This record gives sequence, structure tokens and C-alpha cells, in this order.
Amino acid sequence: MTSFQISVYPLPSLIPSGMIERFSQTGSAVVVIDQLRATTTITTALANGAESVETFLEPADAIRRKQQLLGGGFTVEQIVLGGERGGVRIDGFDYGNSPREYRAMNGKRLLFTTTNGTRAISAAKNASTLLLASFINAAAVLRELQNANDIHIICAGTCGQFTEEDLLTAGCLVERLDRYHRLNTGERFAMNIQSQTVQEMWYKTFPLQQIIGEEKIDTEQLAKKLRASCGGKNLIKLSLDRDIVDASHIDSANIVPRRHSENVFVS
Repeated sequence: MTSFQISVYPLPSLIPSGMIERFSQTGSAVVVIDQLRATTTITTALANGAESVETFLEPADAIRRKQQLLGGGFTVEQIVLGGERGGVRIDGFDYGNSPREYRAMNGKRLLFTTTNGTRAISAAKNASTLLLASFINAAAVLRELQNANDIHIICAGTCGQFTEEDLLTAGCLVERLDRYHRLNTGERFAMNIQSQTVQEMWYKTFPLQQIIGEEKIDTEQLAKKLRASCGGKNLIKLSLDRDIVDASHIDSANIVPRRHSENVFVS
């Protein structure tokens, strides 16, 4: 019987209490996905030079943290307040949740809060290993997970509802992890039903040659799929189609946000 396990949770609220206890065990790794857009944006910020990204449930918490840092000797130029509510930049914050806003971070500290993504991160607060994933860093996440034997993938969803873009990203990770272990260990991962479902979704999304990496998934191909998702439709309503394209450059980022300390992520 295989010792490898993958569990996917389409929403944080669907994590069984018994599973949460496993998050802190040796060999366990938790991966949070908010494809459109939090985990894509955090990855982009770190890839573009951010020293760290600290996540918060509420805007007021981020503002208080900024005041603490300023009182501790940091300058205004070293701190960035970022985040959104309802897809829109929070009043008084420097940036919203568009990846392109975070292209020149240069050692800055990002204090970040979003409607769904940072709440999903909070759901995994007891994890011994906590990583953030999106399409742009899927290959890098796979490398980070090669030694884990109990993997838990949490999808953020939108306002308590499943989102296809998160499930597709999860399916991509499950397929790649399962294929890697079959090829390199001769073993398969045991999967919960949600893992099997998202893997099948991913298989149906692109031709097999693209799924297994023999042919590249074109950015516009993936963007077309994401536009049809719940999160994609919401962004189009906000005239943020460019964010969908930026989130569709699959495997373009070679870093993985990893929790370094409470609520703080580094690459």
C-alpha cells in the first residue's frame, strides 16, 4: 500500500477537522491556491524583489502592522500596503491585487490582505510546511513537494463558493505530482475524491501532449480557460482582463512563497 497521500479541499470550510491535525506532522505539506489572484500576486511580488509578504485577515490589521514597523525604524518607502475587497484596491492602500502592480519591489515589505486568499492561508496556520501555488509557479511548487508524502491542497474559492480557476490549478498540481512519483518511485499517490475530480478536470482542459509537457501550454490558451471561470468573469466585469493574462504565464516564476514565520512568506 502506498505511503503517499494527496488531499484537495475545494474550500477552506470543507477541510475535515481530523485532517487539520495532520497539517503539522513531519512529511506533511500544505499548499494554498488563490489563482485569481492572491497567490499569483504574492508570488509575483517575491519574484520581483520583495523581502517578505505578510498576510492579514483584515485591512485594519495590516495598517496596525505598518505603524508598528514605522515605530521600529522602517521607513515609509520600505513598506507597501496591498490588497483588495470585492476585487477593488482598498482605500488608502498603495496597491490592489493586480500582479503587474508588484514589479519593482526591491527589498520592500508587503503587507497584504484579500477577500479570499489570505483567509485560506489563515486556515492552514498550524501547517509545518505552508506553500503558495498558482499556475505561474506550478513547476517550482512541484520541486518543493518532491519529498513530501502527505500533501494537502486548499483552494480559496470566492465568497464561500467553488471557483473553477482554483480547481484547475489544483488539478495541474495533482497530475504532475502523481506522474512524477509514478515515474520516479513506481508508487502512486492515494487521493481523496476531490483530488481525483480536479485531476480529471485538468485532463479534459488541454490535449494530453500539453498536459504531460511534450508541448507548451500557450498563455492565451490558458487565459481563455480562466476567463470562463467564476473568478475570471468577475475580473472581466472590473476591466481587469490583463490580470487574467498575467496569471496565465504557466511555469514562468521559479520561486515558491514559503511561510517563514507567522503570516510571513519569503521565497
